[in-house]
Amino acid sequence: MTLQPVILAGGSGTRLWPLSREAHPKQFQPLMGEQSLFQDTVCRLDGMDEIAPPLVLCNEEHRFLVAEHLRQLGQKALAITLEPVGRNTAPALTLAALMLLDADAGFSDGDAVMLVLPADHVVRDVQSFQRLARHGAELAMDNSIVTFGILPDSPKTGYGYVRKGEPQARANSVPAFRVAEFVEKPERATAKQMLKSESYLWNSGMFMMRASVWMRELRRYRPDIAEACVAAHASLQRDGDFYRPDTASFAACPGESIDYAVMERMGRKPSQNGSADCLVLPMDIGWTDLGAWSSLWEESERDERGNVIQGDVYARSMTDSLVISQRRLVAAVGLDDVILIETADAVLAAHKDRVQDVRELVEHLKLEGRPEQENHRKINRPWGSFETVDAGERFRVKRLTITPGEALSLQMHHHRAEHWVVVKGTAKVTRGEEVFLLTENQSTYVPVGVDHRLENPGTLPLEVVEVQTGSYLEEDDIVRFKDRYDRHLHD
Repeated sequence: MTLQPVILAGGSGTRLWPLSREAHPKQFQPLMGEQSLFQDTVCRLDGMDEIAPPLVLCNEEHRFLVAEHLRQLGQKALAITLEPVGRNTAPALTLAALMLLDADAGFSDGDAVMLVLPADHVVRDVQSFQRLARHGAELAMDNSIVTFGILPDSPKTGYGYVRKGEPQARANSVPAFRVAEFVEKPERATAKQMLKSESYLWNSGMFMMRASVWMRELRRYRPDIAEACVAAHASLQRDGDFYRPDTASFAACPGESIDYAVMERMGRKPSQNGSADCLVLPMDIGWTDLGAWSSLWEESERDERGNVIQGDVYARSMTDSLVISQRRLVAAVGLDDVILIETADAVLAAHKDRVQDVRELVEHLKLEGRPEQENHRKINRPWGSFETVDAGERFRVKRLTITPGEALSLQMHHHRAEHWVVVKGTAKVTRGEEVFLLTENQSTYVPVGVDHRLENPGTLPLEVVEVQTGSYLEEDDIVRFKDRYDRHLHD
């Protein structure tokens, strides 16, 4: 039996703003170590027998982040499927199932058992996770849909819950239970009662099932989602390392989670008329869903005063707080139970009990059209990254970092000229009909309306200071002639 990981890497992680931004959300951030949460999810599968490369589903705008994070691990995906718009987890999983069941596409040699994993979770006991995932696969092979329930250790109000029903099956002596009920995030008093009853587990959002079983149950409970996804998959197009479903068909699909679309409906009644069992497999694996800043504080190592401190921070008379500084000195005095997050362009200060309100704050920033909601000051591109250092009337200064072997598009600007100074590495410059090299401390000038390209032919990162001058300096003043990443305009 080959196990097929399906990693759901969509989502914007708004409750972890300002570190998590729409263009660079939490699953691609190194919140719990040197690797990103997405990379941790991929590495969590290392060492498992008979496991296929992961099938990753992500938002269109995050495609190069996924590819780069896999490249850093030296791993390849079975496929990277791009959601043209966010429609929650049920449509994303359905696209994955349809791809695996498509005999002509060659993604799978049969009806694969899918191990469905969100990309933004923390699992400390990887060995226990792998052991229980193998047991879950045995249950899924018998045409059950399995969800993993986490043994709760406190009355969390930020998690959903699963109520255990009668024991139904055992996989290598590990008990599984019929799902009796799904409970959305409860009030604290209710959560305390649920914890005391010992009948409830945290809903982890991890699942296992055959691709065909998922499609059968989805058609039973949500035929509208199934129909829209089948139409979107019918026009699936390959674009290099990426696969794109039909945009209009997928955009017409109702948005729904796996839980609401199928699992909750299955849990309301015993299996009948050939439907699958809905089972929950308890797990004690050191699991956390980093859904808010308070979760990061709880999961991080704290000092003797209960504080988590990262970066250049001076803290005095402070207790039970999280303070992160990325760019400058942060001084905090006489504060308790606070979250203080400093980035290059934004600062968040919140009481630990109000961190769930950060999502509403981000929605407000979005309505206001604030760029801090979408991007960091440092913006990633498939060729590397750039960061605005300074800007004013008719000028902007950027620092470009170009990855070895990569290149910007061959492009032209109608309204701006550019001056390039090489700070580190060697640059290959195309300017009109000229092609030449620049090394450290050398510079060149690109007039308005002249075709140009910047490349890194070396083996080390290329760093360039770019000074833009002109009447209009926004990113949409780009006319692309050639681009190895098949991008449009300012993408």
